[in-house]
Order: sequence, then structure tokens, then C-alpha cells
Amino acid sequence: MAVVGDLRILLRLRNFRRLLAVRLISQGADGVYQVALATYVVFSPEKQASPGAIASAMAVLLLPYSLIGPFAGVLLDRWQRRQVFLYGNVLRAALASVTAVLMLSGVPDWLFYVSALCVTAVNRFVLAGLSAALPRVVDADRLVIANSLSPTAGTLAATAGGGLAFVVRLTGSDSDAAVVLLGSALYLCAALASLRMGRELLGPDPELVQPRLWAALAGTARGLTAGVRHLAQRPAAARALAAMTVMRFCYGALTVMVLMLCRYAWSSTESDGLALLGLAVGISGAGFFVAALVTPWAVGRLGAGGWIIACAGAAAVLEPALGLPFAPVPLLVAAFFLGLTTQGAKIATDTVVQSSVDDGFRGRIFSVYDVLFNVAFVGAAAVAALLLPPDGRSVPLVVGVAVLYAAITAAMARFSLQ
Repeated sequence: MAVVGDLRILLRLRNFRRLLAVRLISQGADGVYQVALATYVVFSPEKQASPGAIASAMAVLLLPYSLIGPFAGVLLDRWQRRQVFLYGNVLRAALASVTAVLMLSGVPDWLFYVSALCVTAVNRFVLAGLSAALPRVVDADRLVIANSLSPTAGTLAATAGGGLAFVVRLTGSDSDAAVVLLGSALYLCAALASLRMGRELLGPDPELVQPRLWAALAGTARGLTAGVRHLAQRPAAARALAAMTVMRFCYGALTVMVLMLCRYAWSSTESDGLALLGLAVGISGAGFFVAALVTPWAVGRLGAGGWIIACAGAAAVLEPALGLPFAPVPLLVAAFFLGLTTQGAKIATDTVVQSSVDDGFRGRIFSVYDVLFNVAFVGAAAVAALLLPPDGRSVPLVVGVAVLYAAITAAMARFSLQ
């Protein structure tokens, strides 16, 4: 009830509401656009999707976060953030429209991927700007709850946008380009929503900006290096990050496998496969939600390290038991539990890092965390592209992932006993 009360107070703040509206519309558009890309690569009738194509799509969606993310703040601290939301969303709307045209034009795949990569690269600046602007619209006493509620609402908006894309694709249009244009329209709406805030409202203050851009970029690189050295001196945080990176790798490999199974093994038509994929995504998302509910209790009983061990151990047992039949129902059950264990381990890892790392290094460590998290997922897609047959049924991949989960469990348990 305290959370509800805090949310009511926050929603009375006019500029917070306006910034939240930009976030919700913008991340809802992200969900639409990303699902449209995935369905175009995997489920378009004119394409014969391969694990390699899926790996390429995941690289396009995730690598900008990893490569641009740590340096985005340097530029954001030089540009007016309201203008970033305005021009960034206008640019994404234009680029998404170009993506739609390319989908209809039969151009080489690399040109399509370049267009999509540009959209997701701009996305990094918008999301970072939304977080950076929050202290300008919320007082210090409520900043913590605002930092908790605002990104969560954005994630839910992205999920809803993805669901809308699935619905439009299945019921309203057979064209992925039409779904991309829906995302483009939402990006334009986000740009218009940003105009409700004053140009100077969200900062940054000009007198606080570092005068030289290259000096700021070099300082960011040195800061990340110092963060890695600091992390090496915090073994508990380093082990938790290593475990989470491997678990993210496992989750990514299994995601590609499920995509291929939905496309070729479990359905005779693209629409049936798309419906199954939407169901799998929804069930996995339910696992993420349950993890948010049970993890505080589990960490209180087992400790953060103990909960990571429990999550990895459960995945090591359930993943092969439910995955090796390669049947829809067991694997949909597995999607729920893997969503729960992956997100549960991530929440515990966040807790370990926050409690083990000095405050002056947390931002840099979480930038490293973000890079590891996304690169592991893309790397998993690349490995899956090598191992998976066209229909997605791969015993070596399922067994290999189970071995990795078991290795995490054993390694974490060993260190916890020392």
C-alpha cells in the first residue's frame, strides 16, 4: 500500500507525468518495432529463417546497448534532454519508416539490418536520457521510488507494445511492414508528447558540461577500466556477475531454439508459429513477474548467493527434463521456469553488486554489467546458429546448456562454503 501511496503522489507531479508519458509511448513503440523485426526475420512467408538470421537480428537489437551504452551519457550531458526526446523519436520514426520500405522492396538483408541497427542505436540515447532526466522532475525524497516505478512501467509498456504487434500481425495485417509503421507512428507520438515539457526543464545545466568532448569520452573509457579493476577486488560481486552472464548465455541459446521450434517443428503455417511464439514470450514474461514477487522472500531465507545457486540448480534439472522431448507443452512450462530462474538470479546479482561495490564505482560496474548481459545473449545466438538444425531440435544444445547451469551451481556452492 505504501507503494500505491507513493505512486499517487508522484502522479500528482505534472512534469513527472509528462516524462512518464514519453517513456511509456517510446518503450511501447520499441516493443512494437522489435517484435515486427523478429517476425519479419523468422515468420515471413517469403523467408526461410535460419538460426544465423536470428542471431543477426539479435545482434542488431542488442549490440547498440552494449557498444554505445557506456558512452551515451557523455553526449547526453552535452545535449538538452528534451531535445533528445524530440529529435531522437522523430529520427526513429523516420528510420522505422525506411525499415518498412526496405521490407517491401526486396533489398539485400544487410541493408535491412543497417536500417534496424540505426533505430536501436538511437534508442540507447532516449532510454538513458529518460533516466538522467528523472531527478529534474521528482524531489530527492521520492527519487528512489520513482527510479523503481518508472523503468518498471516502461518495461510493461514495451511488453504491451510487443503484444499489440503480435495481435496486429495475427488479426489485422499479414505485413510486417505495416506493424513497423505502427511503431513509427508511436515514435512520432512520443516526440509530440515531449513538447509538453519546457526545452530547459530536463537539463543539463550548461555550466556543468565538460568543455571538451574527446576528454569526456577518454575519461569514460578510463572510468570503465577502473571499474573493472575495482570489480576484480570484490570477488562476491565478480562471481555473481560471472554466474549471471553464463545464465544469460543459456537463456539466449534456448530462446533461439524455441524460435526455430515455433517456426518449423510445432506449426504448419506462419500464423500458427507466430501465435505459439507469442504464447511462449507471454509465459516467460509471467516467470519474470513471479521472480519479482518471490525473490525478496527467497533472498531473505537463502541469501543472494544461495538464491542464485537455487535458480541455477533448478534450471539444470528442469531444462533437460522439459526440453529434451521437444514438445510444445513441456517447453512452454520450461519457458516459465527459466524466466523465473533467470530473472530471480538477476535480481539477486543486482543486490550483490549494489551491496559489495563502493558507491563511487556502481555506475561504472553496472555499465560493465550491461555490456556482459547483452553480449552474452548475442553470443548465445551465434553459438545456437552453429548447433541448431533447421527445425530447432538439438540434443547437444539442450545438454550443453544443462551442463552450464550445473557448472554455475557447483562453482557458486563451492565458493559459498569457503
